[in-house]
Amino acid sequence: MTSAFPMPEELVVAGGRPLRGTVRMPGCKGISHRALLLAALAEGRSRVTGAASAADVASTLGLISALGVRIAPGGDTLDSHSPGADGLVEPARIVDCANSGSTMRMGAGLVAGRPFLTVLAGDESLSRRPMRRVVDPLRAMGAAVDGRAGGELAPLVIRGGALDGVRHDLAVASGQVKTALVLAGLQARGTTEIREPAASRDHTERMLEALGAPVDRIDARTLRVGPGRLLPFEMTVPGDPSSAAFVIVAATLVPGSEVTIEAMSLNPGRIAFLDLLRSMGAVLEVRPAGEELGEPVGDVTVRAAPLRAARIPASEAIIDELPVLAVAAAFAEGITEITGAAELAVKESDRIASVAATLRAFGVGVETAPDGLAVRGGRPRPATVDSHGDHRIALAGAVAALACDGESRIRDWPAVSVSYPQFERDVEALRRGA
Repeated sequence: MTSAFPMPEELVVAGGRPLRGTVRMPGCKGISHRALLLAALAEGRSRVTGAASAADVASTLGLISALGVRIAPGGDTLDSHSPGADGLVEPARIVDCANSGSTMRMGAGLVAGRPFLTVLAGDESLSRRPMRRVVDPLRAMGAAVDGRAGGELAPLVIRGGALDGVRHDLAVASGQVKTALVLAGLQARGTTEIREPAASRDHTERMLEALGAPVDRIDARTLRVGPGRLLPFEMTVPGDPSSAAFVIVAATLVPGSEVTIEAMSLNPGRIAFLDLLRSMGAVLEVRPAGEELGEPVGDVTVRAAPLRAARIPASEAIIDELPVLAVAAAFAEGITEITGAAELAVKESDRIASVAATLRAFGVGVETAPDGLAVRGGRPRPATVDSHGDHRIALAGAVAALACDGESRIRDWPAVSVSYPQFERDVEALRRGA
């Protein structure tokens, strides 16, 4: 599953042209990962339509294929034929998760319950990201998991087998870690209880509830999972909110813009950035249109509007949108403070440093702290910036460039293939609609 969109090494952006029209985002990356992992546990044929074409999701496809799941692509639909949990096989070679933390962390929970050896490796960036947050809980359930630095860093070597349900009190709110433990809990003896310090993304439990799996939400931060088998399913993946955030901010910043994003996931744990943008003065209309396997779906219309500064306390619900919210702050009146965002430093790049470097190149005043940034809004000017090998930094730079009068350049543009390879195509179509 590779990108069908040719990409220049350096993207040249002529800014200042309005965006107008309707666009559909690539399938939600987080939901796509989860749908494929659940399909691997479900014996029989599952069908997933509109899964993200991003490189990260291709890594999860590679993992389940290595476990013996047959994948038959057909247009934008993936048919998976799984032997079920008991029929999964030991991978014949090391599984390359590339840059996908979702594949490595959530996949670790899937293979922890299987009686064989799996080795999960990744690229240089993924090999620096923290893994003990998922390794220690899986060890507590009985899996033998090792890695560099005692399990803190990839590659992870997992000797799966019989697991026991335990109570997990997690130190970090993480939808990835929670999903790993849910996948392990479905394969464990007894009950697995997961308690987080704050609510994290709930895609996994929504999907499992819709499938009738033994998952109970005790409260917003506590989940209880029993052993159970999954039935095969069909779903159409809603559009990705994190990808939509870049288009929404661009349309807000470029005068004369009006864009409607169709069939986007309206999961409350994924659209907190809309409320933040509204608090800054953005003009947004949200129209719910139903559900897809437990996920609320609908349309969002955004119109250009002037912005004002805000205080932005970070949470898992907006962690992926913080780079583009910082771009919005660069064009807003006043100083915007982003706090509590230490997690940004251990993403695909150190996003505190890379966001600051990007905005400074555009002439924006930025102060950094270990857990955030202060951004002085004003009149950014065209610039040449680097993606730092990080898809969200590349996209954030492109959004800033769209809102500047003049020509900007984004180096190492192919980094966007991780999440939103068709961004350039979508933006050009919207600019033609003006």
